[in-house]
Amino acid sequence: MNRFVLGSMLSLLFIVSATPACGQEYLWSNAYDTAMTITSRISPPEGYTRQPSATGSFGNWLRGLPLKAEGAGVYLYDGRKKPRQDVHAAVIDMDIGAKNLQQCADAVIRLRAEYWYAQNEYDRMSFNFTSGDTASFRKWIMGHRPSVNGSRVRWDKVAPIDSSYQVFRSYLETVFMYAGSYSLSKQLRAVAEPHGIEIGDVFIEGGFPGHAVMVVDMAVHEESGKKVMLLAQSYMPAQDVHVLVNPKDSLLSPWYACDFGETLVTPEWTFGWNHLMRF
Repeated sequence: MNRFVLGSMLSLLFIVSATPACGQEYLWSNAYDTAMTITSRISPPEGYTRQPSATGSFGNWLRGLPLKAEGAGVYLYDGRKKPRQDVHAAVIDMDIGAKNLQQCADAVIRLRAEYWYAQNEYDRMSFNFTSGDTASFRKWIMGHRPSVNGSRVRWDKVAPIDSSYQVFRSYLETVFMYAGSYSLSKQLRAVAEPHGIEIGDVFIEGGFPGHAVMVVDMAVHEESGKKVMLLAQSYMPAQDVHVLVNPKDSLLSPWYACDFGETLVTPEWTFGWNHLMRF
């Protein structure tokens, strides 16, 4: 059966229980369709099942991400089509803005920050600039804005107190401007037990350039206990966030074996176990 079609009745029951009841958790979206999510559109490989994730958890939120229609292309921030259209299995239905900002690490930041914002966990939202300076959303809410001069950052209170979604997005745009794979890799913590991969983990190589992909779903084999994962990325220049195909295993694609050996080969980057990190 096509993995992009709903599976058995058991899978249908899981979809109902795992998908958020309304679209308000995805605040960039004006319309949320439970039939157009990662969980409902991308079935696990034969013999694998998704394990339940706690209601309200980041893992459950990622599984419920809305997708564009099947066959949708990946577009760049300026409206042009990405030259390579062979790297994605599905496209996340999420705006990317009109500036070349939401690239690979920025997409990881965006997903984590959108979840925290939807959960009203404002105090957890803090990201580092490449300079090492910390940009907390709580400070932003209180009206403080950065003034950047080279590698020096000064914060001044220049705006009224405001925690609206519009203000949150302006905060993220500034973070995207001054953060990247290098700063995010320094902020995340290494996963001590790499074979214990979780939804929401990040494979990231910090650098100039570097790259990052996020684990957005997982499933486990009912008999062997082996696990597989789905990976999502943005890339350079800024572009739609998309679920990756597996270039090394067309039968398993778009899923990846969690026990991938020494290197994780994705369509546009190769990672090692030392690149697996977690918020």
